[in-house]
Amino acid sequence: MSMAPDMHFEQEAHAAGYRTVCGIDEVGRGPLAGPVVTAAVVLPDGFSLPGLNDSKQLSARQREALYEALMQDSSVKKSIASASVEEIDRLNILYATHLAMARAAQGLPLTPDFCLIDGLPVPNFPFPSRSLVKGDARCLSIAAASVLAKVHRDRLMRELHSLFPHYGWDRNAGYGTREHLAAIHTYGITPHHRRSFAPVAQMALPLEF
Repeated sequence: MSMAPDMHFEQEAHAAGYRTVCGIDEVGRGPLAGPVVTAAVVLPDGFSLPGLNDSKQLSARQREALYEALMQDSSVKKSIASASVEEIDRLNILYATHLAMARAAQGLPLTPDFCLIDGLPVPNFPFPSRSLVKGDARCLSIAAASVLAKVHRDRLMRELHSLFPHYGWDRNAGYGTREHLAAIHTYGITPHHRRSFAPVAQMALPLEF
């Protein structure tokens, strides 16, 4: 049985002299459509929210309930940001993700002294930071950020689904499922597709005779 995330890494940062420590996570690096979304979260000392975990370990219903609890708790400081499809295509997905992470940290209502970031190191990040592989399963503020980013992006993709219903974005969130790929071949691409991603790029090529 895997252990739940805790505030060990936040406490380490506090012990090193950092006062305001945030966790950052992203969702949506892999889809063929939609933005990449990030969240930054500062938890108060002694924070506890039963069930809070890496968003990938939770059901949609659990994520929604935790999202609402986090959003309604004024002691939890949070920020949600994104990088657009246009930025993903122009910069590439890695740089766009790093840009969205910086935007989330900069959007907090208080300036962070230190950021705990899920994944691999982020070069030239605007705040002192530490990267944690699988941080969303180990660090509570990153887990909170993962829930906020995931629910926010899923809701956004459901809104886009109402405008472009052929692609199943309410179910696949823009990922390259068989249903989504079949719809691209049948209906073409939309302004919300990432033209730099291979299956979409192939569809965007002009036909040569």
